[in-house]
Amino acid sequence: MTDALSRLLAERDWLMADGATGTTLFNMGLSSGEAPEFWNADEPDKIRALYRGSVEAGSDIFLTNSFGGNASRLRLHEAQDRVHELNRLAGALAREVADAAGRPVVVAGSVGPTGEIMEPMGPLSYTRAVEIFHEQAEGLKEGGVDLLWVETISAPDEYRAAAEAAKLAGMPWCGTMSFDTAGRTMMGMTSAGLAELVEKLPHKPLAFGANCGVGASDLLRTVLGFAAAGTEWPIIAKGNAGIPKYVDGHIHYDGTPELMADYAVLARDCGATIIGGCCGTTPEHLQAMRAALETRPRGPRPSLDEITDRLGGFSSASDGTGDGEGPARAPRRRRRS
Repeated sequence: MTDALSRLLAERDWLMADGATGTTLFNMGLSSGEAPEFWNADEPDKIRALYRGSVEAGSDIFLTNSFGGNASRLRLHEAQDRVHELNRLAGALAREVADAAGRPVVVAGSVGPTGEIMEPMGPLSYTRAVEIFHEQAEGLKEGGVDLLWVETISAPDEYRAAAEAAKLAGMPWCGTMSFDTAGRTMMGMTSAGLAELVEKLPHKPLAFGANCGVGASDLLRTVLGFAAAGTEWPIIAKGNAGIPKYVDGHIHYDGTPELMADYAVLARDCGATIIGGCCGTTPEHLQAMRAALETRPRGPRPSLDEITDRLGGFSSASDGTGDGEGPARAPRRRRRS
């Protein structure tokens, strides 16, 4: 049987993903340092509300509250023995909300990085990484997710390990990396490198792309890099709602709903098929993004100048590809604050 995401992709030329899990949960009262995944068991009504907020704002895909739900990260809270339980609950609550939506909505099981450095620079072996991701994947699968959504990865071997774990679990998957260091991931991966990696994976994702990173402009420059690589896979764009600032004792993202509406349309015109938000993106942002995607006609691929004029300057002169191989441009002063 064709999976739920592939069916939607066959029917539509763009899909909207969700926004920020952490931002929304902090607004609901999550304490700094508290594992959000505990709320799947302790505050299920708040997790249902988190999910419903995305669905009611127009998301076609939403992610489960399981980003840090692997054994490595839960060990920091002495909860490494609760991986299956917390991921199963994350998926089950999401399945409940999606099934009540009255329209097709895809439940994506969020799988974040292990938080450890892969060999040879760090202690995490490839085999152990596969085991960690597979354990989480099985919990999400039992909970009823439609696919796995691997996100915010920086190391190619960790991306490969997550792909292998998805295969072991018999699950379709999507995967994004975070390009936050002058157009590269923390471990040096470029947009062209990820596009090449995806082509070589035995168990390929349904879609791939970028999430989080620095700002919306940088993320769209990365999306242009994917498109320039000539990939035929659907591209994911999940950018932050502006730039983080420390305001009144907490982190605030300065991107307005109007800016994120511009970002969503530009992401589509850059070549992205699945468009959502990451840190700082609230249901209010999502509503503006959905309205813009539905009402603004598709345009030509935007230039770098158009992106910076609409969304603000890049954080670095290079997009990471070097030697003029990709769409790089020097930083410009942000137009919007």
